[in-house]
Amino acid sequence: MTTDARVDAYLAALAEAQRELLQRLREQVQRLVPEAEETISYGMPAFRLGGRFLLSYAGWKRHCSLYPLTDSFRARHSAELEGFGSTKGSVHFTPEQPLPDETLEELIRARVGDLEGGRGY
Repeated sequence: MTTDARVDAYLAALAEAQRELLQRLREQVQRLVPEAEETISYGMPAFRLGGRFLLSYAGWKRHCSLYPLTDSFRARHSAELEGFGSTKGSVHFTPEQPLPDETLEELIRARVGDLEGGRGY
């Protein structure tokens, strides 16, 4: 896993609860996709796989976000994502309502599958 000190600095600037939540997400990606490269993209921590965008995440004032959330993933996991805020391409979660580990793992694996299948960015 290639890490990026800018991500450490980004996380260090967050409130403790958000930092811990996003650090857990970071570690889950690192565990599931050890060949991914960590970077900053559009001012947010991100991962690239094989030179292509895998996912990014951010801490905002009222929530954390994970990008991208595809329509197909949202449809397949509508029950697990019920109650979470979202935009067209992201899911929002908080330290009080974190994404379930299983759902997060499936999202990460789905993104890897998108890239391996020639889909995605």
